[in-house]
Amino acid sequence: MTRSWAEMMTGIAERLQATTGDDVATWNERVRGTGLETEPELRAWLAERGITGYAQMMLVMERFGHPDFLTASADELVDAQYADRPALRPVYDSVVAAALALGAVHVQARKGYVPLVGPRRTFAVLQASTKGRVDLGLRLEDREPGGRLLPARSVGNRDCAVRVALTSVDDVDDEVRELLAEAYRENL
Repeated sequence: MTRSWAEMMTGIAERLQATTGDDVATWNERVRGTGLETEPELRAWLAERGITGYAQMMLVMERFGHPDFLTASADELVDAQYADRPALRPVYDSVVAAALALGAVHVQARKGYVPLVGPRRTFAVLQASTKGRVDLGLRLEDREPGGRLLPARSVGNRDCAVRVALTSVDDVDDEVRELLAEAYRENL
């Protein structure tokens, strides 16, 4: 199951209410009452009240507008990533199928990449990095680049230390499935 930004925003709103005791509508009313006109001013005001991270991002977007990618469905986001590289979509689908077979996994579509999230945190990221390659970033703390494992300099999530370059479905072999499973287990 792939979750869109809109679905993730629901979870962020729930956490905001759980941590502050107030819902998004109440915070939106407070924000309007400040008269603040710039994003930096609003971010500073929210930070002074202990609202940071995703909750802050959400309230800033509530005030200044949501980008188009937040209103797109998860399928629309993934389709857009592979629109100009249709030969790579089966590679993406193969990795997602392998990840979903591992257990409790959420596929969270973003504008430019797709995190694979286990019960605790993101364990892998898929990114169509070029027109001929999908990078599978892996959150493997003790793994160094070597062999098929390459440095993950700019693969979606900064927490991925290594990546595997995939150019065809044949590249999603037993070794890649085992690396994916290792990243899943390590991040439970």
